[in-house]
Amino acid sequence: MGVVATGGTVSVYGGHKFHKFTGSGNFVVTVGGDIEYLIIAGGASGGRSAAGGAGTGGGGAGGILNGTVTTTPQTYAVGIGAGGPAKGSNGRGNAGSNTTAFSLTATGGSGGGGGAQSPVSGGSGGGGGGSASITGGAATQGSVGGNSSGIGNNEAGGGGGGKGMAGYAGVNDVKAGNGGDGQEYAQFASVGVSTLGWFGGGGGGAEGGGGVEGLGGKGGGGKGRGLTGLGSGFPNTGGGGGAAVGFNSAGGGSGVVLIRYLFNPRSKAMIVG
Repeated sequence: MGVVATGGTVSVYGGHKFHKFTGSGNFVVTVGGDIEYLIIAGGASGGRSAAGGAGTGGGGAGGILNGTVTTTPQTYAVGIGAGGPAKGSNGRGNAGSNTTAFSLTATGGSGGGGGAQSPVSGGSGGGGGGSASITGGAATQGSVGGNSSGIGNNEAGGGGGGKGMAGYAGVNDVKAGNGGDGQEYAQFASVGVSTLGWFGGGGGGAEGGGGVEGLGGKGGGGKGRGLTGLGSGFPNTGGGGGAAVGFNSAGGGSGVVLIRYLFNPRSKAMIVG
C-alpha cells in the first residue's frame, strides 16, 4: 500500500508524493514506511560595521540534513527555523534558528563577523570580518566561512560558508569574498522552493574601503553591500544574508522541511489536497 500521511503543502510529481513545510506543523502518518527528508535550518545574517569601518563577513547558510527514515503510524512534529534577522548595530550577524523533524536537528547558520566580533561555529560558518585577517567561522553541517583580509579600515570581509563549499576569502582593497555555494538536491526541485533544487548558499561579504562586494552563493545566498545593493538569504533555502558597511546587514533565509516517498495511486489517502 505504501506510506499514507498528511501535513504541510502536498504535491505529486514523478512517481513521488511530496510534503513541504515552510512553517512549523505536524507530519501525521497513518500507514508507515520509508520516507526521504531534507531538513534545512535558517541562514544567518551578515555582519555590520559603521561607515568607513572595517569589512564585514557574510552570513553562513543553515545546516542541512538529508537521509531516509522508516516512519510508523504517529504524529511527527516539524519545527522550522527562522533566518537570522538583519543586524542593525555594529558587530557579528545574528545566527539562524534550528529546524527539527524526526528527532533530528539542523543547526542554524553562523552570523558573519563585524566590528570587534568574530564569527562563531554554526551549520555553516559566517565570513570573517573586522580588524586585519580574521578566520571564518567553523561549520557543523556545512562549510566554513571565508577569511577577511587587510590592514586598517580597508579590510575585505569573507563570504559565508555554504552547504557544499567554503566561503571565499576577501582580497584587501579589492573585493570582499563571495558566499560559498550550497548543494543541489535535484530530487526536491519539483517543490518549487529553489531553482533546480539548490539550497544552503552562503552570504557575500562587504569591503570596508569601497571595493567590490561579495556575491551570494548558489542556493539562496544574499549579496553583500559595499556601495551598491544588498541581498537577503532567499526564503526557505537556509541561505545566508549579505554583509554591510555603513548600512544594516541583510537577514538570512528561513529554513524548510521537505519529505518525499513513493506514490501509490491506488490509495485514496494519496489524493492531493
